[in-house]
Amino acid sequence: MVIEVVRIGQRLVRDDRVTTHVALVSRAFGAERIFMSEINPEIKDTIEKINGTWGGKFEIEFIDKWKSVVKKKKEEGFKVVHLSMYGQNINNAQKELQKEENLLIVVGAEKVPREIYELADYNVGVGSQPHSEISALAILLDRIQKGKQFEKDFPNAKRKIIPTKNGKNVQVKETRD
Repeated sequence: MVIEVVRIGQRLVRDDRVTTHVALVSRAFGAERIFMSEINPEIKDTIEKINGTWGGKFEIEFIDKWKSVVKKKKEEGFKVVHLSMYGQNINNAQKELQKEENLLIVVGAEKVPREIYELADYNVGVGSQPHSEISALAILLDRIQKGKQFEKDFPNAKRKIIPTKNGKNVQVKETRD
């Protein structure tokens, strides 16, 4: 399954950190790429540093218009999943989503344009109370991949956490400069 994410919009000041966390969750939970508009370019530097240390090839692509990305991905055979408090309950949607081959997940910042509800193949709600788009994305990614994203190996990692019951165990690959 190929998973990509689109971040629509950004609220000034507050959202640099939130958008960074949307990118971090996307990366750690198995997405290959995130498309972003209206963002601080330092977020890309942060993710590139994370890739350099922890491995992987997660990409951030800056875009001008989210709609053209959504339409192009639909033409490429991606199913569009819009995360919304007002969507179909995730418990009722997850089995169908697990069968899809390619997903583009839309994560809004502020009020999203009505048009995304119509362009989406799935409008999915995670819970029925106000909460973070970061948590909704993490839950969705976990549900559709059944936890297998945590078995993923990130190539070229300089550091790797080794699960342990007590304490911390981090494998550090020595590099020669």
